Amino acid sequence: MDSKEQHITLKTENLSIGYTSKNSEILVAKNIDLNAQLGELVAIIGINGIGKSTLLRTLAQVQPKLAGTIKIGETDLNNMKSFDLASEISVVLTEPIASKNLTVIELVALGRQPYTNWLGTLSEQDLAKVKEGITQMELGSLQHKKCHELSDGQLQRAMIARALAQDTPVILLDEPTTHLDLYHKVRILKLLKHIAKETDKIIIFTTHEIEMAIRLCDEILLLDGHTNPFGKPNELIEKKAFERIFPSDTITFDPDTGSFRI
Repeated sequence: MDSKEQHITLKTENLSIGYTSKNSEILVAKNIDLNAQLGELVAIIGINGIGKSTLLRTLAQVQPKLAGTIKIGETDLNNMKSFDLASEISVVLTEPIASKNLTVIELVALGRQPYTNWLGTLSEQDLAKVKEGITQMELGSLQHKKCHELSDGQLQRAMIARALAQDTPVILLDEPTTHLDLYHKVRILKLLKHIAKETDKIIIFTTHEIEMAIRLCDEILLLDGHTNPFGKPNELIEKKAFERIFPSDTITFDPDTGSFRI
């Protein structure tokens, strides 16, 4: 499939997310309209508990939506089989990996599972995609190290490389910069932006790093519990969307610098 010819987008319309418990629905967020294009780095931001991770898990079909639609191109995700979905969306959640005794190259190779035969044999194309993911995340010198020997930042890059090896047009990442220092946060996000542009992918991630998202992302979805605005950072600044995130008597947003003041 040629992604460029297909003009793939990931789009939600009037999406409601949450949980079903004992035949009742627990609504986390509603009125979510997102439209991400190939080549874009997109951030989902908002305060703690607003539903960022729930939304990402819903987009990944890890949990069901409550209402609305999620489409890749013109196809509703509800109409996609698991194999087809695995060739369209790769995801890195916050759950720990099953075994940190794997080497980096073994972990990244797991991204090829949707395409291998029942024996899990890697073809030359599979091996090429594994190598490509390792190269893109700058892990060449670490590829034979065990995952338990890696720093948090290195392990995070290995997890993203696994998603890249899956070679999907859409990559979803839950808090990819958590527990990292400033340098490694910026390094990972700049790598993701470069990869989105150079490989023509949609990369969507959740984050608390709002100022960093404003500076680096093409589009931002701001979960505010009401209108949940989506758009380019400068558009959201013009709409004063960031000024409504926190109580104004505690934290204020400076539209001129794109930063928050205490």
